[in-house]
Amino acid sequence: SAMKTAGAINPVILLDEIDKLASDYRGDPTAAMLEVLDPEQNATFTDHYLDTTYDLSQVLFITTANSAQHIPGPLRDRMEMIEVPGYTEDEKIEIASRHLLRRQLQQNGLTEQAVSFSPDIWRFIIRGYTREAGVRGLDRAIGQLLRKVATLVVRGKTDPGGTVMLDEDRIEEFLGPRKFGFEQDLGGSQVGLAIGLGTTEIGGEIIPVEVATMPG
Repeated sequence: SAMKTAGAINPVILLDEIDKLASDYRGDPTAAMLEVLDPEQNATFTDHYLDTTYDLSQVLFITTANSAQHIPGPLRDRMEMIEVPGYTEDEKIEIASRHLLRRQLQQNGLTEQAVSFSPDIWRFIIRGYTREAGVRGLDRAIGQLLRKVATLVVRGKTDPGGTVMLDEDRIEEFLGPRKFGFEQDLGGSQVGLAIGLGTTEIGGEIIPVEVATMPG
């Protein structure tokens, strides 16, 4: 189907979120992918639906995954892994202020003068309400904020000039208590407590490691 749509024998085929492949009683799609992605085998790939062979050796396959750990080992061995790091906090602020905010303003029928953000408030939102490598959660948070702002505008409860100043108190009023804590107050030096540093797909964080005493 993809080859017919492309109309070429050497197209680029993108397999999105290949780590979500799941096996059940109906079969294992991973087995089919092994032959499709293997350059030693896909020149004579057998399409069991059409019961014929087809040459896939000239196709450039690109796959994406949120986590390489969830890709079966035999399938992962047939891929060249290219790690794409998540956005930094400064990059998220630029994306939000230049693109996400403008789009959400249009979707909620507001002008650019309807709200006022500061860089510190952007960091407050990112650190307190999102924990992600991308910006999907940040986009949802902005949309939720602007729906609240639109309600104030309709009710005529905006500040002079029709602008809603979003400070930390206003953010917590609109989005609720912060979901994530960026800084951790460990209460100074403590016996049996060490500080570790961890890195994940969403960035780095501080990990307190405590001793657990056991009998014996």
